Amino acid sequence: MRMTQPHIQPRLRIAPSPTGQLHVGTARTALYNFLYARHLGGEFFMRIEDTDVTRSKREHADAFCEMLRWMGIDWDGDIIYQSDRFEMYTQAINSLLEKGLAYECFETPEELEAINAERKEKKLPPGYDGRARNLTQDQIQAYKNEGRPRTVRFITPDSGTSEFEDAIRGKVSVLWENVSDFVIERGDGTPTFFLANAIDDIDMDITHVVRGEDLIDSTHRVLALRRALGNAEQPFYAHTPMILAPDRSKLSKRHGAVSLESYRDAGYLPEAMVNYLVLLGWAPSNDREIVTLEEMISEFDIFNVNKSGAIFDVKKLEWMNGEYIRAMQTTSIVTRLKTMADARYGSSYDFERFERAVELAQPRATTFVAMLDQMDPLFAQDFSIGQEYVEALRSTDQAIEILDAVEKHLTDCDWTLVGIDLRDVVSEIGLKPRKALPAVYIAIEGSTSGLPLFDFIELIGRDEAIRRMRNAKLLLG
Repeated sequence: MRMTQPHIQPRLRIAPSPTGQLHVGTARTALYNFLYARHLGGEFFMRIEDTDVTRSKREHADAFCEMLRWMGIDWDGDIIYQSDRFEMYTQAINSLLEKGLAYECFETPEELEAINAERKEKKLPPGYDGRARNLTQDQIQAYKNEGRPRTVRFITPDSGTSEFEDAIRGKVSVLWENVSDFVIERGDGTPTFFLANAIDDIDMDITHVVRGEDLIDSTHRVLALRRALGNAEQPFYAHTPMILAPDRSKLSKRHGAVSLESYRDAGYLPEAMVNYLVLLGWAPSNDREIVTLEEMISEFDIFNVNKSGAIFDVKKLEWMNGEYIRAMQTTSIVTRLKTMADARYGSSYDFERFERAVELAQPRATTFVAMLDQMDPLFAQDFSIGQEYVEALRSTDQAIEILDAVEKHLTDCDWTLVGIDLRDVVSEIGLKPRKALPAVYIAIEGSTSGLPLFDFIELIGRDEAIRRMRNAKLLLG
């Protein structure tokens, strides 16, 4: 049964913790929030959850915002930083203490470990046992005199059930006896995620909360805090599936790059990245795979997001990125790739040759970086062949005979693509082109693949082509 959504202006947000680079899972969550907000005609806000002052860094927050802009995601209003709102959180904590809805604790880490071990031995759920709920003022003062850091815990019900309706998962419930009193203020005086999250969503009038399923358990704590703070209304919740590695484990660095910055720096297009991320859990009508941002906004409905985890397949992303590259105007690629080429080759490379190389690389490339990799032998100041390919050249049958024949042909032929064509040349020495031409590839481009061989030879010119053939023969002794 489809849930009823709030009838007021929808207000959604993305609330990352700036403790590292932007994970592709967080990027997808931001994208889903943005798309759903725009689909509903609502607002989308940016909130940086940086209450963990020891791990949060402003440069990570800035980079997060930069990457969302790179994706084409914008937000409404100013960015909200939780670190600017500590006074509000402190007032709320004091209010909860005064109302007897929270209490002060002074256990050391070792004492907390002992409590958990004791509960485990008794086959009780892990967590705190509430022993500090009834500390007297004298006991509290004694702990403070000892110099023990204070934490504040919220009192959870001892019985009953917490439940909420989720747009993707239906009714979600938990027995309160399995949720222990939880910390809302750390020993350093900073608020925890639960408290700051509850206060900010209330203060910002957030109506829809779309986030990863790893946060689903925290929802019960946040809702309890909302009620204790005088707001019993539940937002619209949707907890999206995890992004998984090919082995269906949680996607992590051991599976390769997981940050959006890594894919940007590897030459993936933002349009392709957004297209790929949106399909990790959702599909447009007619099972289309190439979808524009405008089409996503028009069609995206959070109720159509899958429950099961989605596999992050780099090969599929490469294919999609290649499709976007091939669909682009070559002049547009030249413009967007020039900055990367300037950084790689300096300011002295031949721009006309670069434009021609882009034309040659476009039909077969999967990323911008792959395109530049194919061009490297064209603009190398000191071209050389890596040892791996030297060995491949040495193991090629009739390698010297192939290189001799090609050098002689390049010395005398017309300098056109038709004139440079080497297929008849190697056939005349009794070899099939697919067997012989990889050796020429190595001599000319330093590997067995790259830009189309005959076009590449034409681009580098007769003198350089002959020089490379002779140098390759020297490597063969």
